[in-house]
Amino acid sequence: MFNVLLCRTLRRMRIVGLTGGISSGKSTVSNLFKAHDIPVVDADLVARDVLKKGTGGWKKVVSAFGQDILHPDGEVDRPKLGQIVFSNPEKRQLLNRLLAPYISSGIFWEISKLWLKGFKVIVLDVPLLFEAKMDRWTKPIIVVWVDPETQLKRLMLRDSTSEDDALNRINAQISLDLKRDKADIVIDNTGSREDLEEKFRSVLFEVKKPLTWTEFWLSRQGASSALVSIIIGVLMFRKVYNSSSKL
Repeated sequence: MFNVLLCRTLRRMRIVGLTGGISSGKSTVSNLFKAHDIPVVDADLVARDVLKKGTGGWKKVVSAFGQDILHPDGEVDRPKLGQIVFSNPEKRQLLNRLLAPYISSGIFWEISKLWLKGFKVIVLDVPLLFEAKMDRWTKPIIVVWVDPETQLKRLMLRDSTSEDDALNRINAQISLDLKRDKADIVIDNTGSREDLEEKFRSVLFEVKKPLTWTEFWLSRQGASSALVSIIIGVLMFRKVYNSSSKL
């Protein structure tokens, strides 16, 4: 049910899909969108919320993975859970199945709130955009890409982790090369921060282009305009009809 509602809502505005791989620089690009007043729905933040102590997602995960994944205060030990699922594809798939309905509904509500506020363009930041089949709800799709060697080095440096652990986490996702092939826009982030910001400016120009007529009429502003047009049309018809009746 939530997937149907999410799909309908996503069609009422321009939803820009943003994805990449771990340590590819996707979060940096996401923050650049925010800095330019483009609202971002971050699937990672939604996922954190659905795993908070006492929530439905928390209960499902604890039931499946046991009390050992909890901190003393009852909250989920996310790094510990990550080690379990990144090294075991079956457990990773189980976790995704358990949390998918909660994450989908969370994303739906976040997007709905932005739509009600009148935003016509938003960014949906989802690491597993293709894996979760959310790419069908977004246009254009932006992939932040780096070469495998750069990705591995950045991850090991960022998390102070071993090469084996880093590779396990990278291999748990679809390869960046495959994501690049599915993208509408590719941001090559193998260079410096300055290089990335320069490339981002051209992407921002594309994203902020005026909505197409279809996108406009499905936006909140367009829906309001359509409603006003219908009301005016009905009033004018009644006026003409009443005038004709008196003749």
